This record gives sequence, C-alpha cells and structure tokens, in this order.
Amino acid sequence: MKTIQLGTSGIQSSRLAYGCWRIAGTWDPAAVTRDSETKGRAAVLAAYEAGYTLFDHADIYCDGVAETIFGKVLKENPRMRESIVIATKCGIRKPGEPDALAPVRYDFSSEHILWSCEQSLKRLGVSTIDIYQLHRPDYLMNPEEVAGAFSKLKDAGKVREFGVSNFRPSQVAALQKACPIRLIVNQVEISLANLVTFNDGTLDQCLAEHMTPLAWSPLAGGKLGGGAKKLLPSQEAYRTERVLQEVDAIAKARGSTRTVVALAWLLKHPTGIVPIVGSTDPANIREAAKADAFELSREEWYRLLEAALGARLP
Repeated sequence: MKTIQLGTSGIQSSRLAYGCWRIAGTWDPAAVTRDSETKGRAAVLAAYEAGYTLFDHADIYCDGVAETIFGKVLKENPRMRESIVIATKCGIRKPGEPDALAPVRYDFSSEHILWSCEQSLKRLGVSTIDIYQLHRPDYLMNPEEVAGAFSKLKDAGKVREFGVSNFRPSQVAALQKACPIRLIVNQVEISLANLVTFNDGTLDQCLAEHMTPLAWSPLAGGKLGGGAKKLLPSQEAYRTERVLQEVDAIAKARGSTRTVVALAWLLKHPTGIVPIVGSTDPANIREAAKADAFELSREEWYRLLEAALGARLP
C-alpha cells in the first residue's frame, strides 16, 4: 500500500488505516469471549498483512479491552511494532464514575490526559504511542492546560505526536494557538453520506495548516459498502440510495466494487484523507485495501458528489 506523511510530522502511514474499535466483538467488557477475541486478533493480523500500517484506537473502545487485545497481538508478533503507527484517543468519561451521579462527559484536564495515556501504554504493551488524540471536544477545555499535558508526555518520550478528533475548526485553532506542538491530525466523520467537513471549514483548515484528516466511518457504517450491521443513531437517517446508484455504475464500468469506489472518492481529496476501515472480516479488510490502487477521474469524482448532494452544483 502507498504511504502518506501525516501532517507536518515525520510519521509515514499507509493510505488507509485500520480501526480497532470492533476487535473485541462488543462494547461490553463482560461479554468478550475467547472466540470474539480470536476473531479480533485475526482481523488485526489480516489488516497488517494487507498493508495497513496505521492502527486506530481509543481508551473507550470496550473500556480498553480493544487496546489489550491489540497488545497481545504485538506481544506475539514483536517485529510488527517496528513497522506500524499506533494512534489512540482519550477524553470521554463514562457515567457513574467517580460517583453515581456523574454523567457521560469529556475531560481534558491535565490529570486525566496523563492518567489515560499511562493506562493505554500499559494495555497496548508499548513504551510510546505514535499519535495521541483528544476524542471529543471538552466544553471546559483549557488550551494552556492541555498544551502542558502534551508537553509532559512528549518530553517523557511517551507520545511522539498529537492530534484531535471531532473538533470544529475554531476548536482546533484555539488549542493550536496555545500549544507549541503542532497538531497533525483531526479525526472526523467523512463519507459520501456525510459531507459536513467539506462545508464547515474542517477540510479547508486541514489544507491550510497541513493537518491530515482521518475519516471515521468512511463507508457510513457499511451503507456504502457491503451493508450496515449496526449504525450510530446519527447515521440512521442517511439516505444513500441515489449515491449508491452512481457508485455501482462506476464500479461496474471499472470492474470494481462499492467499497473500493467509495473509499477511492475520499482518497482523491488533496488533504490526503486517510479512511479508517473498521470491518473485522478479513475479506472485507483486504477488499478495502484495493482502494489504494484505484484512481477516480475528476469527472467521476464530481458525478459522485452530485449524487451525494442530490442536486446539481450551482
């Protein structure tokens, strides 16, 4: 698979990333079975063998079990660490902790960032995280406090680079102004079913600041690929019938598949969008990797955009 430089850093990544949020097979740690863990480990290895080198995590994925499973894979395949990029995220806190009245919330306090990083390092079984990201914007974020936590982690050699996830351009700008360390990625939802980042300034900012967009749910929860198994509430209203007609027409004409065409559409953008593939089916993981070698023409790209918009451009 071809590689891309992530932001202004020296980190090189495969053009597609593998998302590890499903490798535990469940969101409930108590429901993880030996079989589900075996399937998750097989998915990670399938991605590695298919050429994916960027592996996306978060501490909240099955309450850290996904990181633990990945850590076991690394322990059994120690040479794998030399050629991959590990990204993980922090900041989302569950309800009921530390007391029963605590709601779901976001926490970018220095104390929580530093503590969360230590826990992820232990679960992953590594000494350094390549990219550490803030997961969802904390309304109480103090940019100077976050910058201080980032500096401590970098100076200690525990994190190489930093980024954010689901941040608006104004939030990125506020944090970057206070932070002497360049933010290299913003992980946001981007697909032919969700074009928000094309119009809210996110991708414009990525171009201007040389940040790399990491696209979560690039196939709209499967609606643009082999079918949706479990959608997020925000994705249930996506209407993909019209765009799928155009995707299928191009796939048929080019001897390809929906998955490849939909991912190639993202890959063509000049920001260097890195789609995060989340399937745990080895066949689907390998199929998605084919998008790396599939080049859409400008005309095909705009045909798909028009179909996604449901209207002609002005």
